[in-house]
Amino acid sequence: MITIALPKGRVAEKTLELFQKIFKQNFVLEDRKLILESSGFKFLLVRSQDVPTYVYYQAADIGVVGLDVLEESELDLVRLLDLQIGKCKVVVGSAVGKNIDYRKSRIKIATKMPNITTKYFSKKAIPVDVIKLYGSIELAPLVELSDGIVDIVETGSTMKQNNLKVDEVIMESSVYLIANKNSFYSKKEIILSLQEQLRSFIG
Repeated sequence: MITIALPKGRVAEKTLELFQKIFKQNFVLEDRKLILESSGFKFLLVRSQDVPTYVYYQAADIGVVGLDVLEESELDLVRLLDLQIGKCKVVVGSAVGKNIDYRKSRIKIATKMPNITTKYFSKKAIPVDVIKLYGSIELAPLVELSDGIVDIVETGSTMKQNNLKVDEVIMESSVYLIANKNSFYSKKEIILSLQEQLRSFIG
């Protein structure tokens, strides 16, 4: 049995579709159920941000998660394969017509990703106060809670609708197959076989 942590929503659906193509059978999570066991696999449905934690502590052998979440978690995990789904960018944004003033002694940045944000601005030697928010990040610069934001964009339409613009791209992100280090060694054959099968289906 191999246990796989999946993030709830579209990524879980797309991953299960890949498994259906590979193993020629249905993998369907019943309504509101968080565990699916089938054909030697146990799928766990968890919050995207929790996938690295489940894998790191070996509650799951492998997981499927966005590179942005992986970078933010800073956990030591094996990165097996870019599944090339869920593509997006992590960006610095600010209000249209009001650029971030980098001459200030410290700038304020609102984000759900404090680790990525701190690392990015420290590399540029820019002093920053990171304000951790859990939602509605776009609101922060509009009500002067922050000078700018660090957030995920797919098309950029949400930022445009809220009169914000993209200033810089911190990183490109897509969904990765990851593994727990101990699981990778103890179940290496199964995990590498699955990696190859997934690779052949994503081209």
